[in-house]
Amino acid sequence: MGGMSLSLNLSGLRTEDGTEVLEREIVVIGGGPAGLTAALYAARGQSRPLLLIGQSLGGQAATTSEMENYPGFPEGIGGMALAEQMARQATRFGAELAYEEVQEVNLRGYPFQIKTYGADYRAKALIIATGARARQLGVPGEKKFIGHGVSFCATCDGYFYKDKTVVVVGGGDSALDEAIYLTRFAKQVIIIHRRSELRAGAILQQRAFANPKIRFVWDTVVDEVLGDDLVTGVRAHNVQTGEEQVVNADGVFVYIGFLPNSSLFKGQLELTSDGFIITDKRQRTSVPGVFAAGDVQDPDFRQTVIAAGAGAAAAIEAERFLAERAYEVGEQPVAEAETEGEEEKQQV
Repeated sequence: MGGMSLSLNLSGLRTEDGTEVLEREIVVIGGGPAGLTAALYAARGQSRPLLLIGQSLGGQAATTSEMENYPGFPEGIGGMALAEQMARQATRFGAELAYEEVQEVNLRGYPFQIKTYGADYRAKALIIATGARARQLGVPGEKKFIGHGVSFCATCDGYFYKDKTVVVVGGGDSALDEAIYLTRFAKQVIIIHRRSELRAGAILQQRAFANPKIRFVWDTVVDEVLGDDLVTGVRAHNVQTGEEQVVNADGVFVYIGFLPNSSLFKGQLELTSDGFIITDKRQRTSVPGVFAAGDVQDPDFRQTVIAAGAGAAAAIEAERFLAERAYEVGEQPVAEAETEGEEEKQQV
């Protein structure tokens, strides 16, 4: 059943503005671990999936300097390196990867409509793996200095702070992982955390506490990012005493959580109050034929290995959906139709 795939006869169709409508059996949106794994599994099932990556490969995982807890890599692996290997594996089995950003999605009709800047697609099954983006502080000066001292990616920008002082805001795994990475370049890393204890894993905490370049400012929140043309520090206050202070720094790296990239699906799929796509244990959303995997539907774990597993499950369920629909409406799977065509040619 999982190997069956359907073909829609949409060739020759065009939108009102003349854009060609391209047929795909399974479309996957998102180029992180969930999307890449979904594309791999769908390709192995001969569904010839299209993976719409967007602007960059790897999602949030690509910003991680080194993963030590992804199975199969005992020495660790960089997030981007892992994404590149996943992409090569998916294309090896026939997945098509496109760096196209989705503008609109219409789930009210069938087949589903996906519009990018370059083309319009129709798909009989859709897997959403759009991930999440960094949550911002929402304080004065933050937006002004994005790219000029405020960053959400140490792997991307850490080199620019060689021999400088930086602030890291947050107390979870991402905050400590990136803070430790920043010590490769910065002379001092100041972690500002709103609580008196960290939420990060024990090993990360041990490494951070043992690093002489890292110091902590506890029970404190940032009220403002300071600077002229570039960041010069932050204004903060202690939540216990109310005492204010200015922490001098050349850069600010923010790791206070993530927001799901689900705005395209608002009003079309059931979402939580925080915007996460609601799925059942089989990755099915509120619309039959639409599945979701990874950080866009997982507010709890945010782990690469869990996202990859969810992507695999979503692809398996998408193939089951296509096979069941083919049986119900009496359509012939592509694989079987192609085989019969070859047999007729041989007989002639």
